[in-house]
Amino acid sequence: MKCREVIREFSNYLDGDLGKEALADLERHLGHCEDCRVVVDTVRKTVDIYCKAEPVPLPEDVRARLHDALVKRCTRKTAS
Repeated sequence: MKCREVIREFSNYLDGDLGKEALADLERHLGHCEDCRVVVDTVRKTVDIYCKAEPVPLPEDVRARLHDALVKRCTRKTAS
């Protein structure tokens, strides 16, 4: 397995959705490729932190700007 293939499959890897052969290939690659190992470990840690974090309420001005931006974008797409 090459680095590009690992990057394409690392989401499935982290989700536990790879078949036995693909899993073995990916883990073999991670065993000798530090760059891919760093990417996979970083994403794994980021997902873990995100899943454990409590939601932070948006300040009202940020919420209003986000809402306005979404309305403008949606309006442009339906007008096209």
